[in-house]
Amino acid sequence: MNYFLGIDFGTSGVRAIAIDRHLEIRALSRCDYNIRDCETWKLALDEVIISLPSQIRQNIKKIVIDGTSSTVLMSDRFGEVITPPLIYSDSCKPEILERVKKIAPLDHFVGSSTSSFAKLISLLDREEVNLAQLISSSNSLYFLHQADWLSYLLHGRLGISDFHNVLKLGYDMTNLIYPDWLKNWAKKNPALVLPEIFAPSTNLGRIQQEMAAKFELPVDCAIGAGTTDSNAAFLAAVGKAKPEIGTAVTSLGSSMVLKVLSDRPVNNAHYGIYSHRFEHPDLGCLWLVGGASNVGGAVLKQFFTDEQLQAFSDRINPNIPSPLDYYPLTKSGDRFPINDPHLAPRLEPRPDDPVEFLHGLLESMARIEAQGYTLLAQLGASPVHHLYTAGGGAKNLVWTKIRDRLLNQQLQISMQQAPQTEAAYGAALLASVNNPNP
Repeated sequence: MNYFLGIDFGTSGVRAIAIDRHLEIRALSRCDYNIRDCETWKLALDEVIISLPSQIRQNIKKIVIDGTSSTVLMSDRFGEVITPPLIYSDSCKPEILERVKKIAPLDHFVGSSTSSFAKLISLLDREEVNLAQLISSSNSLYFLHQADWLSYLLHGRLGISDFHNVLKLGYDMTNLIYPDWLKNWAKKNPALVLPEIFAPSTNLGRIQQEMAAKFELPVDCAIGAGTTDSNAAFLAAVGKAKPEIGTAVTSLGSSMVLKVLSDRPVNNAHYGIYSHRFEHPDLGCLWLVGGASNVGGAVLKQFFTDEQLQAFSDRINPNIPSPLDYYPLTKSGDRFPINDPHLAPRLEPRPDDPVEFLHGLLESMARIEAQGYTLLAQLGASPVHHLYTAGGGAKNLVWTKIRDRLLNQQLQISMQQAPQTEAAYGAALLASVNNPNP
């Protein structure tokens, strides 16, 4: 039997899921990694593949990797990483944003302090990136997203990305081209290679022979173009069902990402809202409209262990609203529904009882989620009809009940049980798609 492998490099760890042709899970592996250290990315990739049963690995037909959105790096033409990565939540300096605004059109969403384009300019300023030396040595500088570089390790082709990851680079999702303003800027940096773009899941080639031997994978195992972790989570939450306009998914990992499937795109730089292209064989071209907030599990882990989260959550009555009003952040700055790089965390007053404190955090994050969906609808996204939850936060049943109460009261949205909460399952679904080689 053939299997299809999805690998998720998310904000809170790495997971690999193998499914069969009936889209049923046949194997799962996971490990931790340091998102700021590319060497641990390699080690984690090795670990989650090798940890799968040999019989599964020997029959994997295709692999797709997803990575955290706007986690980026620079490599040379040999794929060696030149700069430490800038991760999804890293904010660029104000002077970088001023430069971005002089290059990109007015109010373009790449003007966000966490956009891939802003990070590209930041990386070009790094001491490790000596452009003059690169040009004189006829070397090239490759700008890669996390999923791009990890997929490269398997298929060996540099300079390739997918149209999910390059959204925040400024790629034109409607016409599927780099816009003139971006091409003209890139010409001034002749050593820089912008990635060639493919639709997620497109077959990019076979796995490299040495990698096939290392992992006991078939030599004809295909490597597909990747996606972002939150888009993979959307696919996982919908599962085998045919998605409908108005289907929404909240991904609760270290951060909180909201997405709704819309018949029209919505892009609003002021609120950090953007639209991913979503192509479906039956539905045509739709749009995943959403935003990403820095509130989420990272804040909870700042104050509680996993054991405490479980024990304290069990003592919360989810039907009683908490009077505490927080904006829980690990550091200053958020992207959505408030796009303010200087927004200060609000975590006071803090009660002596940790159960009350946790209740306030969960209730506040649920309010921010409701605020996010309200804003998406106000700005033109299709109304939400079905809401699923993905990510580690989906396992907290008390948090789910708090969110269900608030979303039902404020937006008349009832949450549905997601068949899968792991983004790796969404990546595996992409791997199961039979795409021809480009």
